[in-house]
Amino acid sequence: MVAVSPAELEARLRLHLLPELGPRRLRKLLSAFPDASSALSAPANAWRALGLPAACAEPRRSPAIRERAAAALAWLEQPDHHLMMWDDPTYPGLLEELPDAPPLLFVAGDPGLLARPQLAMVGSRRASRPGLDNATAFARSLARGGFVITSGLALGIDGAAHQGALDVDGSTIAVLGTGLQCLYPRRHVGLAARIVECGGALVSELPLDCAPQAANFPRRNRIISGLSLGVLVVEASPSSGSLITARLAAEQGREVYAIPGSIHHPGARGCHQLIRQGAALVESVDDVLQALRGWQQSPPHEDNVTQALAPSHPLLAQLHAAPMSSEALAAASGQPLSSVLAELTELEIDGRVVSENGVWVARPR
Repeated sequence: MVAVSPAELEARLRLHLLPELGPRRLRKLLSAFPDASSALSAPANAWRALGLPAACAEPRRSPAIRERAAAALAWLEQPDHHLMMWDDPTYPGLLEELPDAPPLLFVAGDPGLLARPQLAMVGSRRASRPGLDNATAFARSLARGGFVITSGLALGIDGAAHQGALDVDGSTIAVLGTGLQCLYPRRHVGLAARIVECGGALVSELPLDCAPQAANFPRRNRIISGLSLGVLVVEASPSSGSLITARLAAEQGREVYAIPGSIHHPGARGCHQLIRQGAALVESVDDVLQALRGWQQSPPHEDNVTQALAPSHPLLAQLHAAPMSSEALAAASGQPLSSVLAELTELEIDGRVVSENGVWVARPR
């Protein structure tokens, strides 16, 4: 964190807490005054002259704002708690390029990760088993390849991506749509703790005590893409918030990758839409690593997703194309149903397939 006086730090935190004073307005305000302390003590008419609404200026001296700023100062005194600010030399360079880059970032864990090469992985909260398996497998291989895996701690693909990185002692960053003291979803409180314990980081531009609000999650997405060299969409419907992240990534000049799926699976349609719009079609981790050659810090582990996704059994080849019932597999493979059932049992014991709602689904190793 850049060295500033205690009074200046408190002034920055108080300004950050003001309603309707988003990143653009805060930067405009700070550019008009020598420092945050001067901006905080300036008369209301000076704020109005900058085109800032009265709702921004009125509460700046309220006891509630002072108390919340004091609580943030107390939080920063605890181990592994950090604040990255716009004038900090360690502020992430890629994120700094954004016109609405966050002036303040609260970080729990290792802030140094934010400067390392990152790959964002996002997708559906209601992901299928194959989608979750793909997210885990890709995250493992990309983390082994030297990339920090960045996502949003959501249920589904996000959680699988974080877990995949942790599985191989890789690094992962979770960018939250809440304050760091209001972790959401609650089902991922344990995952968030593991991320920090294993050397990762939790990041949020929002005040520490900011509860979940729907409008803040799309806002969070620009940080996920802004920190990253590219965004990999693993599985998403056309209405998924992951497509917002992909659009933001394209607008920010980042690479966009998408994993295709079955034409019968609704969760693949968002990825197919992205591919039609120009996203790179990804069938293996090598498709990503080749595109970002030179950024990775170490060569990918030999048991990468290219091998993990390559079917070595005729039934797996069918199931990688689309989940099927036992009868459909027998018809597609030309084998007797009894033989197919016996082979599926062996594959299930080996952990390579799973039965879900009456159909068989292939799992990458």
